Amino acid sequence: FKAHYRLELAERDLCVKGWNWGTVRFGGQLLSFDIGEQPVFEIPLSNVSQCTTGKNEVTLEFHQNDDAEVSLMEVRFYVPPTQEDGVDPVEAFAQNVLSKADVIQATGDAICIFRELQCLTPRGRYDIRIYPTFLHLHGKTFDYKIPYTTVLRLFLLPHKDQRQMFFVISLDPPIKQGQTRYHFLILLFSKDEDISLTLNMSEEEVEKRFEGRLTKNMSGSLYEMVSRVMKALVNRKITVPGNFQGHSGAQCITCSYKASSGLLYPLERGFIYVHKPPVHIRFDEISFVNFARGTTTTRSFDFEIETKQGTQYTFSSIER
Repeated sequence: FKAHYRLELAERDLCVKGWNWGTVRFGGQLLSFDIGEQPVFEIPLSNVSQCTTGKNEVTLEFHQNDDAEVSLMEVRFYVPPTQEDGVDPVEAFAQNVLSKADVIQATGDAICIFRELQCLTPRGRYDIRIYPTFLHLHGKTFDYKIPYTTVLRLFLLPHKDQRQMFFVISLDPPIKQGQTRYHFLILLFSKDEDISLTLNMSEEEVEKRFEGRLTKNMSGSLYEMVSRVMKALVNRKITVPGNFQGHSGAQCITCSYKASSGLLYPLERGFIYVHKPPVHIRFDEISFVNFARGTTTTRSFDFEIETKQGTQYTFSSIER
């Protein structure tokens, strides 16, 4: 370097004690974790994709590198409470990170907002703000920004009681809440709920961008409006149940998977089970299926699916 670039290189001693507590310093685009005066590691804040806070804890999530086989997903810092009044050290830490991080910013106004939608996973009521490139889920405790590029599939499934509808959004990579990952976003709608919707765009913009798929003013069932807007923005077709009809007339089968009861929908190209935990199995990844005798009573049977990867799914307590 000295010979070719005429640069003087300064030597810095790194701390190799292996301690996991120290001081965090913010300088420019870097977060530096120091013990004493010696740095242990540095994190370029431009690599941070999300910063969430918990009780005395800050979690940094990083942009994934598709070329790397192994990449660092997140780092958590424990921030001890301080005696200073009026300053929350966790919030201060998070603001320092977010000021330099490469987080999806909500620039401009949302195209439309759906208020207080009932979400089954992650559980709770969320406001959904629809932006041109991502959707923003805003709840009491958690906020998620989901880019449309991470949406794999959309499903619209009628509930067995014929009064409710599930709207399922399949995500890859999933959204995270602490240690829990959610590969599916499940919204539950009542068929009776109606809404009048006005998009926050001019009629020319709506026509130019959506080519007749959406109009500036729309009204109808809430689930229809959400699915229409999502379909137009994500540019994916919505999967609905096929021609299957159970003996009760519903398009799904009541059964149990693991510990909880739910609904299994045979689709044109796969199965989907909602809602805890959600499972989507494509027909082309199934090795074989087996109808097994029920273990507890003779009035029900089990439906077993084995995939080509060797994963087994057992849907039990299906009525004969």
